Amino acid sequence: MTRKYIYFFFLMSIVPVILYDVVGLKWLYLPWLPIGLIGTSLAFITGFKNNASYERLWEARKIYGGIVNTSRLLATMANDFITNEFVRVERTDEEFFNIKKVIIMRHIAWMTSLRYALRIKKPWETLVGSKSSKEHMKMIEVREHDLTLQEELHGYLNEDEKEFVLSMTNKQAACLNMQSKQFKELKLEGLIDDFRHMEFNNIIGELFTLQGKVERIKNFPYPRQFATLNLFFLWIFMILLPFGLMHEFHEIGLNLANDENRYFMNRLIVENFVWMTVPISVVISWVFMLMEKVGDVSENPFEGTRNDVPITTISRGIEIDVREIIGDDKNVIPKPHPNYGDTKM
Repeated sequence: MTRKYIYFFFLMSIVPVILYDVVGLKWLYLPWLPIGLIGTSLAFITGFKNNASYERLWEARKIYGGIVNTSRLLATMANDFITNEFVRVERTDEEFFNIKKVIIMRHIAWMTSLRYALRIKKPWETLVGSKSSKEHMKMIEVREHDLTLQEELHGYLNEDEKEFVLSMTNKQAACLNMQSKQFKELKLEGLIDDFRHMEFNNIIGELFTLQGKVERIKNFPYPRQFATLNLFFLWIFMILLPFGLMHEFHEIGLNLANDENRYFMNRLIVENFVWMTVPISVVISWVFMLMEKVGDVSENPFEGTRNDVPITTISRGIEIDVREIIGDDKNVIPKPHPNYGDTKM
């Protein structure tokens, strides 16, 4: 993503050196001290931005860790709480399994709807409108971009439930709403008592909380004023950088040429030492730009890049766990996604 910038940095640094050394405009330079102060300030601002971006990424991963734990708890409760203990008409093991599987499959539909909502592109995200980002995305395939939600929900909901969910604006909330209604029906049928019904409702509340947290990260960007100012200061620094370096390298070359103890050095090298400005400027500019880009790709952890939270892989892992907990047929449980995250090479 930074390859094109290297070419531009080279051009941006070689033009001032040509004007200074070849054309002879020896006055065309700036003192290094103010440029160094700008660079120091920029380093602090970039560090602040990267810390804030990493916090967003790490918080998103912790939230999905909470979804993993809550999902396993839901499956365990469905496995142990729904019994014949309070019913008038006893159910068979097959009937119990069907009830549990409906609950678990609806929970998987909730996770599926949630990850599709998190993959919706926002205008402030890194991958929107950037040519380099589009080039990067050509190398990876994101499942949520290749398949529709309707296709992904197949097998997890019946047709009526799927139609209901797809008609809602917040589809993941609709799944939890249906889940809550089923727990109420289980209580009315005597399959769970008041205490167990309350515990199931607590799980629904926890899932709503976790959903709200990831939606907050998705829908509220890193403050644009910080991101814009940082990029503005960065370009100022990179433009001024060769003007401050070339005079310093020119002076170093003159000192080497006048040093009698360095008579063995190649005179051509020391007399043209000012050209060291070009590679040094390119390297420094690339480092600062790379740190800026690291902050950019970290601040939106659900876009679908290789560095994001692998929500598709995590969701598939949860599906495998919860279906195994309720004793589903291993032949129908899907396989894990590849270990390299949400992408397919």
